[in-house]
Amino acid sequence: MNIVKVGQYVAGNGNPLMLLAGPCVLEGMDRCLKIGRTIKDITQRLGIPYVFKASFDKANRSSFNGFRGPGLEKGLEMLQAIKDELNVPIVTDVHTEEQVIPAAKVADIIQIPAFLCRQTDLLYAAAQSGAVVNVKKGQFMAPGDMRNVVDKLHEGGCNQIMLTERGATFGYNNLVVDMRSFPIMRSFGYPVIFDGTHSVQLPGGGGTCSAGNREYVPNLVRAAVGAGVDGLFMEVHDNPEEALCDGPNMVYLDKLEDLLKDAIAIHEIVRGHLK
Repeated sequence: MNIVKVGQYVAGNGNPLMLLAGPCVLEGMDRCLKIGRTIKDITQRLGIPYVFKASFDKANRSSFNGFRGPGLEKGLEMLQAIKDELNVPIVTDVHTEEQVIPAAKVADIIQIPAFLCRQTDLLYAAAQSGAVVNVKKGQFMAPGDMRNVVDKLHEGGCNQIMLTERGATFGYNNLVVDMRSFPIMRSFGYPVIFDGTHSVQLPGGGGTCSAGNREYVPNLVRAAVGAGVDGLFMEVHDNPEEALCDGPNMVYLDKLEDLLKDAIAIHEIVRGHLK
């Protein structure tokens, strides 16, 4: 398997479980720093690499009036300040080719949202950015289809790739996780991440917003780590009821450490097979 370097960390090939975590969207500097500092403290105690996650723009909200974030310019300023303050790598998502270059100046990982994972021009632009590229598998795609995504990134000259599972559409307003997707996508030679919080999302289930079942996050995270993932992606908040986006599927900040302890223990059992 190819080793992927993210800032001062590496992912894949049996290395420690990597955590990509933070609020869904940049809500405010004080709150983002509070969440980020707490997660960094937790991950340092547990000895796992941490990448701060937040979006500067949520371009696919259910409602036109849904909170989208501060936008590209202000959002990247905030992410740079968080990166400088916490001294951790950054992951953020892009939605258009024009956003890639400015985002790559700040983010160590450029993330392609699930709905855009087949967009050839966006993938090609991200591949040429020099950043690690994390592509979320579309809810409408089989895990084997991600081979074509990897090939598109190769065409752009990128070999620092991560693939993320976030569930597949199962009827209306529901997602399920096929555990076979982890070994299938790992067979392409790159680390695979499990998005434990979007996988319990109920897309559009709230009418003008998505709903979610956060109570199932621990079950799916433990199962995914046992199935052989290289990292975890989770949206985390100190008070999800106040979150401006994706609150129903977010993990409570004060519940994160216990969940990570379980995940690390399972990873220690299976990591010898993750080559």
